[in-house]
Amino acid sequence: MNRHLADDRGSIPVETVILVPAIAMFLLVLILAGRIALARTAVESAAADAARSASIARTPSEARSAAARTAASSLVNQQVPCRRTSVAVDTSGFNIPVGAPASVSVTVACDVDVSGLAGLPGGLPNYRAEYSMTSPLDTFRGRR
Repeated sequence: MNRHLADDRGSIPVETVILVPAIAMFLLVLILAGRIALARTAVESAAADAARSASIARTPSEARSAAARTAASSLVNQQVPCRRTSVAVDTSGFNIPVGAPASVSVTVACDVDVSGLAGLPGGLPNYRAEYSMTSPLDTFRGRR
């Protein structure tokens, strides 16, 4: 029986050397997935806020500036680490005559910085979170 115990000497350091990097990589993947999920949710919320803000405007130029301002504010408030943000606004609904249903669409894109998670010399590429939202224009509200 002593002989069996003597054969197991050194197995704990070997197991540790094998398991610690695997566990660290697993935790890194969990953190990365969490950051991506939070970024997607934040971009979706920013797109909804921006679309609503654009739908209240009376002119296409006001809608574009309101959407950009609202999306940027929403992303900052949610502390999303965007390297680059873009807001595209489809204001073609403003050309539809008053009394007919119309809408405005906003697409918000954010390049999420995930480089600090890798610990590798090259790092990880940015993750692009993009979401589009449409909000109706008031059918009987004056448009210019």
